[in-house]
Amino acid sequence: MDKYVLEYLWLDGYTPVPNIRGKSQVKEYKSFPTLEQLPKWGFDGSSTKQAEGKSSDCVLKPVAVFPDSSRRNGVIVLCEVMMPDGETPHPSNSRATILDDENTWFGFEQEYFLFQDGRPLGFPQDGYPAPQGPYYCGVGYKAVGDIARSIVNEHLDLCLDAGINHEGINAEVAKGQWEFQIFGKGSKKCADQIWVARYLLERLCEKYGIDVEYRCKPIKGDWNGSGMHANFSTEHLREKGGKEYFDALMAKFGENVEEHIAVYGPDNHLRLTGLHETQSIDKFSHGVADRGASIRVPHSFKNADYKGYLEDRRPNSQGDPYQIASRILKTISEVPIS
Repeated sequence: MDKYVLEYLWLDGYTPVPNIRGKSQVKEYKSFPTLEQLPKWGFDGSSTKQAEGKSSDCVLKPVAVFPDSSRRNGVIVLCEVMMPDGETPHPSNSRATILDDENTWFGFEQEYFLFQDGRPLGFPQDGYPAPQGPYYCGVGYKAVGDIARSIVNEHLDLCLDAGINHEGINAEVAKGQWEFQIFGKGSKKCADQIWVARYLLERLCEKYGIDVEYRCKPIKGDWNGSGMHANFSTEHLREKGGKEYFDALMAKFGENVEEHIAVYGPDNHLRLTGLHETQSIDKFSHGVADRGASIRVPHSFKNADYKGYLEDRRPNSQGDPYQIASRILKTISEVPIS
């Protein structure tokens, strides 16, 4: 029997976007534990805005498990928060609002800034660096600085070791801004992995004295904000699609603009201005290869008789991917399938 360090992760009750919390326990197993072998656990919900002190017990229900290569016999246990009965989802449990569907696929493009001493990594102490232009997918010290690439590469390795389905990383348009992309088959899988990847990035940056800044517009002025573009596809979109269904789907997205914006991340009005590859927050549009539209339609989608995937460009970098996925699927469910 070997001792394994189990790091239980959950989302707290802060709004509009929760924070990741984590605590460890040590247990013995013959080999790396399966999800079924992991016990439920508890925590003090009064310290995370999920309960009152007079009745503070909340339950952690394991829903996914990942190896943690940063430590010997490390295990990351992603959990849903449940009420004391262990079966009823807590009101803060946004994951539980997503209907399980292995045929729904999501891909999230997580943008973020690396911050040090209250400013983006690579910004001078006073003023600003050179304007945007050389930083996107940039190479060299002037473009990306001295430690950023070390951080993002180490983060990628940690995620790949954990079995997270990264599809790429790159420096983004603004100085100190980066992105990683994750794809998952199943309505909850990609969102699960985004949260674990966020955790790994924030924990990694502790040793560098760097903060991860997810706010969508942390720098005022002519600098790109940070998004979390949501690429989505259902079995019907991939297998049947069609112009008539696509038009009905876009009409329904247009009817639910306020409902989508409400869960697409805070302060999105600062980012969705109609500039910097965005549509205005109060408008809805779609267009083929149009990065200034609310929903970008890939050429491959149109060329395949409106079959494949679509990209909602409105979610921002600080949004909760569970809430985003849940809202997208709710809107899709409102469109009849013939």
